[in-house]
Amino acid sequence: MKWFLASALIVLAVSSSLCAENIHKISLDDASTIGTRIETDTKVKVEGKGSIKITTAWPTIVCLGEVKNLNIENAKLVYKAKVKADLNGTAFLEMWCHVGGGQYFSKGMNSTAGGKEDWKQIEALFFLQAGQKAEKVTLNLVINGTGTVWVDDIVLSKEPLK
Repeated sequence: MKWFLASALIVLAVSSSLCAENIHKISLDDASTIGTRIETDTKVKVEGKGSIKITTAWPTIVCLGEVKNLNIENAKLVYKAKVKADLNGTAFLEMWCHVGGGQYFSKGMNSTAGGKEDWKQIEALFFLQAGQKAEKVTLNLVINGTGTVWVDDIVLSKEPLK
């Protein structure tokens, strides 16, 4: 009986793979096929020695950093960055808070950069009530469009709830 069940599972696995149809294959022999390039730009910057220049051929999300061991509660987290855009679309900040084993996000969709825009500060906010302890925060940049975005002067701060 065990032999029969094992044979049936093998036949099922083989027959389902025969029905599979590849839709598209992405070759990673050349990094330019990925469509997103991230590099340091030492000429275009707000502070320090350079900024991050992100050029993308399609909408993408870029993780800019992660802050661990926070143990923060009863506060407003403010994720800010200075952004410059030459973009067909918009870019905004996204913050993922890891609280009590769960992950919750905040998108700064009311604070965006887009088109041909010089340096401006954009932000995303996250509110933690008493008893909600943020253990880790992931800081992303969401680009809804194509073109180039520069990012500099990233700050995560906490403010008291009012």
